[in-house]
Amino acid sequence: MLCRAALSPSFRSPGRYLLFSPQYITAISQPYLPVHNLVLRNESIRCWSNIPFITMPLSRTHGKSFAHRSELKHAKRIVVKLGSAVVTRGDECGLALGRLASIVEQVSMLQNQGREMMIVTSGAVAFGKQRLRHEILLSQSVRQALHSGQNQLKDMAIPVLEARACAAAGQSGLMALYEAMFTQYSICAAQILVTNLDFHDEQKRRNLNGTLHELLRMNIVPIINTNDAVVPPPEPNSDLQGVNVISVKDNDSLAARLAVEMKTDLLIVLSDVEGLFDSPPGSDDAKLIDIFYPGDQQSVTFGTKSRVGMGGMEAKVKAALWALQGGTSVVIANGTHPKISGHVITDIVEGKKVGTFFSEVKPAGPTVEQQGEMARAGGRSLAALQPEQRAEIIYHLADLLTDQREEILSANKKDLEEAESKGRLALPLMKRLSLSTSKLNSLAIGLRQIAASSQESVGRVIRRTRIAKDLELEQVTVPIGVLLVIFESRPDCLPQVSALAIASGNGLLLKGGKEAAHSNQILHYLTQEALSIHGVKDAVQLVNTREEVEDLCHLDRLIDLIIPRGSSQLVRDIQKAAKGIPVMGHSEGICHVYVDTEASVEKVTRIVRDSKCEYPAACNALETLLIHRDLLRTPLFDQIIDMLRVEQVKIHAGPKFASYLTFSPSEVKSLRTEYGDLECCIEVVDSVQEAIDHIHKYGSSHTDVIITENEKTAEFFLQHVDSACVFWNASTRFSDGYRFGLGKGLSGIILCCLQLGI
Repeated sequence: MLCRAALSPSFRSPGRYLLFSPQYITAISQPYLPVHNLVLRNESIRCWSNIPFITMPLSRTHGKSFAHRSELKHAKRIVVKLGSAVVTRGDECGLALGRLASIVEQVSMLQNQGREMMIVTSGAVAFGKQRLRHEILLSQSVRQALHSGQNQLKDMAIPVLEARACAAAGQSGLMALYEAMFTQYSICAAQILVTNLDFHDEQKRRNLNGTLHELLRMNIVPIINTNDAVVPPPEPNSDLQGVNVISVKDNDSLAARLAVEMKTDLLIVLSDVEGLFDSPPGSDDAKLIDIFYPGDQQSVTFGTKSRVGMGGMEAKVKAALWALQGGTSVVIANGTHPKISGHVITDIVEGKKVGTFFSEVKPAGPTVEQQGEMARAGGRSLAALQPEQRAEIIYHLADLLTDQREEILSANKKDLEEAESKGRLALPLMKRLSLSTSKLNSLAIGLRQIAASSQESVGRVIRRTRIAKDLELEQVTVPIGVLLVIFESRPDCLPQVSALAIASGNGLLLKGGKEAAHSNQILHYLTQEALSIHGVKDAVQLVNTREEVEDLCHLDRLIDLIIPRGSSQLVRDIQKAAKGIPVMGHSEGICHVYVDTEASVEKVTRIVRDSKCEYPAACNALETLLIHRDLLRTPLFDQIIDMLRVEQVKIHAGPKFASYLTFSPSEVKSLRTEYGDLECCIEVVDSVQEAIDHIHKYGSSHTDVIITENEKTAEFFLQHVDSACVFWNASTRFSDGYRFGLGKGLSGIILCCLQLGI
């Protein structure tokens, strides 16, 4: 075993340098930086010299691999294996400097978070080949010039370069490159060269183990490589047999052996393919395996080896399974793709769906990819049913909501109790999470409305055009395909959206919030029970796996449209995360009610009360009340204020309203606020035109209302306000799918529009 340190400035200590050897480690310090200051305090704070270095509070007892990707963010000790195809250029002569720099940047970022990073790297042979080719060409040109007495160079054949010689010539240059790159991030690196004998000789193995632990303790990144200049052939019959025996014949097996030897949490194997496929990549129907389990080898057909390097995918899988058996989690991913290589390592550590994750825990249910395929097949069968059959499914679901009321409310009670005990939900979200008998009855009524209006949802001819004699073109409503609907807090959304998808013949993937897990589970069970009456149970799938929303947004081969139903932040996040899938989003529900000078006293109090107080958490609830200036200090204004106080509505004053008052409520922080609770803003305007301008500036184009008895003023407001719903003398809560006969909420309107297939 050979060990060599980077003679570069030590981490956060420009006055000190470190020197390592296999037998001992010493610190060479300046007088003002004494050696005894080099200590490791605890898992959260490292003191390098007298400067504290704050790290992530990472701690984990090694012995069992992570069961799920989401747990990878807790990995503290990580090995990154760089395959030859990752490190070398396409011509196999020289290094891919851009990729290598990006990898070093990611490793440095994780190291500075407090993780312990190690790199197993290839590349010495390629670097040496480039160097030797240059030297041979130069040498031959000099000899030719001396022999002929001329400077003309004839065609020169370059001899085949032996790999050991290339490695010997390239190892120092490769390490110098790593040193220079890590120095940019104030990180020290140390090179360790090993052979198979270093693991089979007990004394050498202990020395290697001790050296690596000491380097990690001192916040130094070890860079390990097989000593290809002297490496002996692998021992026969000792390849990957048991936890304690592994033949180090390539860097895949080396990385696996080191990962287990050092009790590493995670091994990241970077190659030139996205991960493990069920058949050779590039072949027809080849599918990337998201999670690979021990025993699944029979389901995989391995292709040829990489264009460079010694280990193919089969060797990587064997090494990965060996490391997994030793308690280390493994991910095989692409380190060469220009669009992902710049963040592939950090994405893996963050738990994102990258490459193939090796796990010993096989989930009881299907994967999300399998659920997507089931939803597509089930949706097509659903679309093939007669309209009466689809309506019958929805009617049956409505009946189940009332018949199984006690089971639903019991599951919902569990969600409420868990949310309350954890204290993670604000009051408006708690109200959205809560189900009641009246809510379920209202839900059942809405579903029956959807069923009654669904007879012509699919297959209805919208337009028929005669192109020529005996040639007609028809525009017909068809399903979209597979919809992914992501919703927060509100479990009643599940049967609503399911009914609309059933009516329109679409397959459906549902992703609800964790806070409603028990409620969503029982409601999905009832939905599938209703679908079973016509054998299309799989058309609606509830995603129960630990997939993050961002990962679902990448399934462009399975999902045709994403519909987020929740906060505006949720919508923005999904629009940003979606890759190749259309997103039908929405904005906040910042709804306004404008009270005109000619408003009816009786109508004002009833409309404002219903708009704000009937269901303040709804997206169509009143958030800003605009009052004409002439109504201030009038009996009408006093009645509005008294009603809001009785209903315990907290009032926020807009800037102009506050200027009229000596003692005013708290001035609003923003006029663009969706409170979602018994709170609202009151602002003063001078005219209907100013009310319209205010709505356009601060509103969300959801629902806006004018209260007036002047028909001309009302018509002006209706014509000029640019919102989805504009009402005259009606509550904002009227903008509801039930009242429109289109299903619950504006999502009902949207999904019924989807029946057109546009």
